[in-house]
Amino acid sequence: MTLRLKNKIALITGASRGIGAAVAKRFAQEGAQLILVARSFADLEEVDNEIQQYGPPAVLVPFDLMDLPRIDDLAKSIAKRFGHLDILVGNAAILGGLTPITHTPPTIWHQVMTVNLHANWHLLKAFEPLLIKAHDARLVFVTSGITIHPTPYWGGYAVTKSALETMVKTYASEVKHTAFKVNLVNPGTIRTPMRAQAMPGEDPMTLPPPEDITEVFVRLAEAECPWHGEILSAQELAFFKVRG
Repeated sequence: MTLRLKNKIALITGASRGIGAAVAKRFAQEGAQLILVARSFADLEEVDNEIQQYGPPAVLVPFDLMDLPRIDDLAKSIAKRFGHLDILVGNAAILGGLTPITHTPPTIWHQVMTVNLHANWHLLKAFEPLLIKAHDARLVFVTSGITIHPTPYWGGYAVTKSALETMVKTYASEVKHTAFKVNLVNPGTIRTPMRAQAMPGEDPMTLPPPEDITEVFVRLAEAECPWHGEILSAQELAFFKVRG
């Protein structure tokens, strides 16, 4: 079996559950050395227990992305330990609740903006020097179909994902003459804790699990990635795992 990410150093945010955890496990199966960021150390440990079935233990980094200066500290630590970074997956996000835009408490609005948008800018800025040192850096950010179809009460979340798309596409245009490949993934409707928070009356078992959409992340992270500055749908038949 060919390991498509063999010896690649990959950092994944929001890696303790949902899409981030599923991508972490798949990357481990493909031979990557993982750096996993999430708020809960206990949840990260659970993911790492599975990762160790396929390779070395992950580097676990428990902290809240609201603490933006710690992103710079993390970049310095990774520089000392690994010297470079091959893959960056910006997956972490919070919903902030569903409410009319003008009813959103200012503290919640700023939290959503910080985690979903500002933290990803800080990741780009802090890790760019380490990504430059990689031979073929790959950056993948997670967006949402909510940017295509604005929906009442999803205001804060939708605004951040729209801004994230513009930021990432702008950055992609700035590095188009380098070996970087910078893209976004729209995961579609998936069985995740965030989906359960947004739609508590929905039967989660009617939705595909996040493990079914990990192929697109591997395709975007591997050396042969042909895309740049694109938004890819994880549930396109070319990527989606169809269960019998």
